[in-house]
Amino acid sequence: MQPETFDMAGAEALHPEWQRDDHILARLAQNAAEYPDQVALRERDWGIWQEYTWRDYLTAVTEFAAGLEARGVKPGDVVMVIGDNRPNLYFGMLGAACLRAIPSPAYADAPTEELAAQMEREAIHVAIAEDQEQVDKMQEVRERYPALDLIIYDDPRGLEGREPPGVVGFAAIRAEGAARLKAEPGLADDLLRRPSVHDVVVLMHSSGTTGAPKGIPLKHGHVLSGVRNAAAAGYFQQGEVHMAYLPMAWVGDFIFSIGAATELRFTVNIPEAQETAMHDLREIAPTLYFAAPRAWSAMLTRVQVGIAETTGVKRWLYNWFMPRAMAAERAKLDGKPVNGGAMRWLGEILIYGPLRDQLGLGRVKRAYTAGEAIGEDVFLWFRALGLNLRQFYGQTENCALAVAQQPEDISLTTVGRPFPGVEMKIDDQGEILLRGDNIFDGYFQNPKASAEALQDGWLHTGDAGQIEPDGQLVVLGRVSEVVAKRDGTRFIPTYIENRLKFSAYVRDAAVIGKDRDMLVAIVSIDFQAVGQWAQEHGVSYTSYAELSQAPRVYELIEQEIAAVNAHLPHGLSIARFVNLHKEFDPDDGEVTRTRKLKRNVIDDRYGPIIEALNDGATEIDFKAQITYENGQTGSLDRVLRLADVKGAG
Repeated sequence: MQPETFDMAGAEALHPEWQRDDHILARLAQNAAEYPDQVALRERDWGIWQEYTWRDYLTAVTEFAAGLEARGVKPGDVVMVIGDNRPNLYFGMLGAACLRAIPSPAYADAPTEELAAQMEREAIHVAIAEDQEQVDKMQEVRERYPALDLIIYDDPRGLEGREPPGVVGFAAIRAEGAARLKAEPGLADDLLRRPSVHDVVVLMHSSGTTGAPKGIPLKHGHVLSGVRNAAAAGYFQQGEVHMAYLPMAWVGDFIFSIGAATELRFTVNIPEAQETAMHDLREIAPTLYFAAPRAWSAMLTRVQVGIAETTGVKRWLYNWFMPRAMAAERAKLDGKPVNGGAMRWLGEILIYGPLRDQLGLGRVKRAYTAGEAIGEDVFLWFRALGLNLRQFYGQTENCALAVAQQPEDISLTTVGRPFPGVEMKIDDQGEILLRGDNIFDGYFQNPKASAEALQDGWLHTGDAGQIEPDGQLVVLGRVSEVVAKRDGTRFIPTYIENRLKFSAYVRDAAVIGKDRDMLVAIVSIDFQAVGQWAQEHGVSYTSYAELSQAPRVYELIEQEIAAVNAHLPHGLSIARFVNLHKEFDPDDGEVTRTRKLKRNVIDDRYGPIIEALNDGATEIDFKAQITYENGQTGSLDRVLRLADVKGAG
C-alpha cells in the first residue's frame, strides 16, 4: 500500500536506477502528444467498432481521475475493478493510478463472499463495475461489507436514472472531472505529474490454492522493466495489434493490454463479449496472440469437429497435409533436416493459410502459450499450421515475463531462457530463483510471506525446475507438491495431471497417491470433445453425467491414461480412475479462477471416491454436492463406475 505518508526514499532505495517520471501515465501522455490521432483502443459494440485515439485515451483517464478525486479518492486508496474487458475499466484503472490510488481487479465471476473478503483485506471503499449484473453483486457485497461507499458502473442499461444510493455512472464521474479540468487550469498536467515510477500501479492476487489469495503489488517500474526486457528479446514489437480478452484480474491482461500497450503503442482490440471473442478474433486479425494451453487445445478441437463434419474433399486434403506437416515439425524438433518445397507451398494455399485465416490467426507473428504444460500434439499442430508458437514462463510476482523460448530454440520440454535483465538459477532444493527489476518488492501487508518469497534479492518462485546444458529451463511443478508414495517413490501430481490434460478428451484431472500404494486419478471429461466422439461412435447420452459414465467412454479414457502411463517412470503409473459426473468448478471451491486444483478441497470432498479406488471397488454410490446459479447448494446421488487401467505397473 502507498498511503499519503508513503516512504518515497525507502522505495527509491530499492530501485535507485529507476527514473521517477518514467511511469505508465507518462508513456500515455507521450503517446497522446506525439501520436494524438493514432488508434490506441477499439471496442466492438453492437457489431460496430468504436475507436479511441491516444488523445481520447488520455482525456478519458484524466477526466475520470479528476472526477474520482472529487469523490474523495486519495493516494493509497484501493479501488476494486470488476467486469469483462471494457475501455472504461481500463481508463478507470489508469485514472486511479493518476491519483496514486491502487486499482485491484477481481474476477468477473467471483462470488460475493470472495469479493467481500478481498474488500475487507484491502479496505476498499470504491468499486468500478462493468454493468448491472456486477452492480447487483456489489450491492450484495455491501450487505456483508457496508464500508463500500461508492459503486461506479460503466454500462448504463438497467441502471441509468434508477441508480440505488451510492451508485453512479462512469460517464457522470467523467463529466464531473471534465468540469473540474475546465475550471482548474493546469489540473490535467498536475494529475500526470503526481505518479512516480515507484508507485504501485496495480494490485494483483495469487491463485489462493492453499488459502486466502495474497495481494501482489506491481509498481510502474516493475511493469515497464518486464515489458522492456521482453521487447529486447523480440517478444513484443512496436505497434502490435492485440486482442484484450483475458480476465482483467489476470496479470497477463494488465501487462499486455496496459503495460506493453502504452510502452509500445499497441492497438488494443476488445471483443463485444466473451462469447463472441473467437468470432471477433477473425476481424481483429492480431499480430500478437497469447492463449493458455487449454484455449489452444479448445481451438484445435473446434477445427477437428469442423473437419469431421465437412465434405469429403476438404476432409481428404486436411488428412493428407496436416499429418505430413506435423511429422515435419517433429523432425525439426529432433534436429533432422526438413525439405518443405512444393508440398509445403501447396499445403499453404489449400489448408494451412485458409485455416489460419478462419481461426483469426492469419497475421499473427508472435504466438505464445504459458500457465501450464501444453500437449505435444497441440503444440506441433499449430506449428505445423505455420504459427511460430512458443512457450514462456512467468508468474504474477515477476509481471508474467521472465523466461521464453526464442524462435530458434523450440522444444517440447523446455520453456526457454531468461529475458535480458532477468537472472535465473536453481538452488540446492531444486527451486527456480529469479532476480531482476521486473520482480515485485513484497506481498500486500504480508511481511511473513514477503520474507519467504524474497531472500537475498532473489525471488523464490516455489517451482521446481532444472536448467538444461544449453541454458533452457525445464519446469517440473510446484516444490510444495513434491510428494511420495508409501514406498518412498517421489512424484509431482501436477506433472502427471498436465500430461493427462494433453488429451483432448480430458478437461481436468486430479492424481492422488501421497502415502498410498498406488496412484489413482479423478477425471473430468471434456464435454465437447467427448460428445463429438460419442456422436461419431454411436454412444447416446442426455447429460454430462450420463456421458461420463458410458462404458465406451471409460474405455476411451482408459486408453488416454495408458498412453500417459507409457511415458511415466516405473512405479508412477496410474492404476485406477473414475470419470467424475461433473467438471471441477471454481464456484464449488474445487479449482481457482485460473483452474488450479485446490487439493485440500478435492481430498475432502471426494474422499469416499479416493478410498473406494484404493480399495479396489468397481462402483460407488456417491452423494454429489452441487451449487446452483443463485448460489444455493444441494446434493444428488450418483452411482459412479471405478475402473482399472490395464498394464499399469
